[in-house]
Amino acid sequence: MSTQAASSPTYGNWRRPRRPGLGPFGMLGTAGVFGGLVVTLLASLISLSAAVVILVPLTIVLVPLIIRTQDGRNAYQLLALRIGWMRRKSKGSTTYVSGPLSRRQEGRFQPPGLLGRMQMHEGRDAYDRDFGVLFHRSRNFYTIVLGCDPDGGSLVDPDQVDTWVASWGGWLSRLSHETGLRGASVIVETAPDSGTRLANEVLPRLAPDAPAAARAVMEEVVASYPQASSEMHTYITLTYGLPPGQKLKHDELITDLATRIPGLLSGLVGAGGGVAYPLSAERIAEVVRVAYDPAVAGEVLDIRAQHGGTGLEWEDAGPSACVENVASYQHDSGVSRTWMLTLAPRGTVRANVLRSLLEPSPGTRRKRVALLYRPIDPATSARIVEADRRAAQFMATSGRGMVQARAATEVRATEQTAQEEATGAGLVEFSLMLTATVDDEEDLADVSATMRNLQGAARLSMRPADRMQAAAFSCTLPTGILPWELTLVPRDLREAL
Repeated sequence: MSTQAASSPTYGNWRRPRRPGLGPFGMLGTAGVFGGLVVTLLASLISLSAAVVILVPLTIVLVPLIIRTQDGRNAYQLLALRIGWMRRKSKGSTTYVSGPLSRRQEGRFQPPGLLGRMQMHEGRDAYDRDFGVLFHRSRNFYTIVLGCDPDGGSLVDPDQVDTWVASWGGWLSRLSHETGLRGASVIVETAPDSGTRLANEVLPRLAPDAPAAARAVMEEVVASYPQASSEMHTYITLTYGLPPGQKLKHDELITDLATRIPGLLSGLVGAGGGVAYPLSAERIAEVVRVAYDPAVAGEVLDIRAQHGGTGLEWEDAGPSACVENVASYQHDSGVSRTWMLTLAPRGTVRANVLRSLLEPSPGTRRKRVALLYRPIDPATSARIVEADRRAAQFMATSGRGMVQARAATEVRATEQTAQEEATGAGLVEFSLMLTATVDDEEDLADVSATMRNLQGAARLSMRPADRMQAAAFSCTLPTGILPWELTLVPRDLREAL
């Protein structure tokens, strides 16, 4: 066992993007520090009182930029989050009601929040398979959803696992060359098996004249087997955007997406994705419907098995009511809590580092783990890599002791990244979000403890998405919502902070 573990490959060398600026200050904070010092020195030539009048307010403004959380947020960002929560709560935006008795248009069960601004379209790919296309009206984005049944790593040789990981890395690298791609996500959803599929397969095949003992055995199997089993679904979303000023009709864009689907699916199969297929508009609506109302999961499976489909439309995929709280999100028959990644595993890890996090967890009705990817184009990747390498070299030559030793490690990591990027590897920003759904709010304390243990086993550091649980819940659904595209503060300005 030890020999196999020692010879199995390890992975790592992911790094948080280096923030420009002096120490904990961002670019704007650094400019404020130097600009304020210059103004203060000029004012001191007039009088000491004038210098103090300038220096004190400047210090009050800049000190909150030094106070940062583990994930890099400063005091101003924390304050803005609380103010936004208070404004939404005062306006009643944290409560949502739909259906015939609500004020919603046509009395339908429209999905809430960010999902309510989407429209569903349909197309057919080169193999004449239906696929759904979600149109984000507010951002002019289009999302397609792919499903797959991964082979899993049990009883598989380490060499095969290494091949799958390399193929997955190549698939992600090719995403940076996808024209118009804004982001991608991989959602792994697990839930206890309802037993509907097993019952539909076994019970209709029981012969009427079968012995009573045989019938009793088969009925007991159908009743008891789902208690020890679970279902797992894997979805991949790809969100595309149009270049500024360019306008295309929906039909033209759907045709373009249809030509890309076969190539994307073949890459997933080579990366161990098993059978890969595009999701139809009806299937996407079913996934969202079950996420908001887990109690209907068995009913949806039963209707699909009996009639070949549910006929569910996107306009009826939402909940009848939901309420967002500071640390939870109540929706129909479930209560959910979402966590966000603050720190990736430090050092190197093995291919099974996320296995415990992805496996079904006892006590949860449903659980979704979403990996969010933002591919970076080759030109931008080269600039980022070179900037990180120069910054690491500067720190290594200017530090002492432990600081210099840590900076030397950073230099080796940046040199390896630069070498890999020069040989054709892609650069991808990633994050992770986790949503756990339970039946009652009293169960959240137990499931939170379970999730903390799983995060520790996966060597992840995560925090609850407090005061934004509704938006975080939507981001873990296979609908192509990209958090970095929906912020009020532009990305460049946010990085400068």
